[in-house]
Amino acid sequence: MIDKLDGTFRFYQDAANLRAHRQQLIASNIANADTPNFKARDINFKDALENANSNRSVKLLTSAPNHIASPGSVSGTAGGGPLMYRSAVQGSVDGNTVDMDVERNQFADNSIHYEANLTFISDQIKIMRAAIQG
Repeated sequence: MIDKLDGTFRFYQDAANLRAHRQQLIASNIANADTPNFKARDINFKDALENANSNRSVKLLTSAPNHIASPGSVSGTAGGGPLMYRSAVQGSVDGNTVDMDVERNQFADNSIHYEANLTFISDQIKIMRAAIQG
C-alpha cells in the first residue's frame, strides 16, 4: 500500500521540483535581461519529467569538465533534462537573447502550473486524511 502512495506522490514531487527549477531558470533570464551576450535558457518540461520518471537513481550534476562525475551522472543537465537555449525572437546588438515578453509569459504560465500541482497534492492528502479519520 505504501509503495502505491509513494509512487503516486513521487510523480507530483518530481513535477513540483522541475517546475521550481524551471522557475529559477526563467527568473535568471529576467535578471540578466541587460547582460551583454547572455543567452536565455530553459528546459523542455515534458522531456525532463519523462526523464525524471524513468531514471529513479540519484545523479549528481557536473557543471565543469574538471568536476568528478558520479556513476551515471550527466554533464550539463539540470532537473532531469538538458538545458536548452531559447532562440532570439528579435536580435539585439549586445548578443542578449532574453525577450522580456516571452520570459514574463513563461514565468506566469509556470507559476500557474506549479500552484496547480501543489493544490492537487494538498487535495490528495486531505482525501487520505479524511479516509483515515473516517
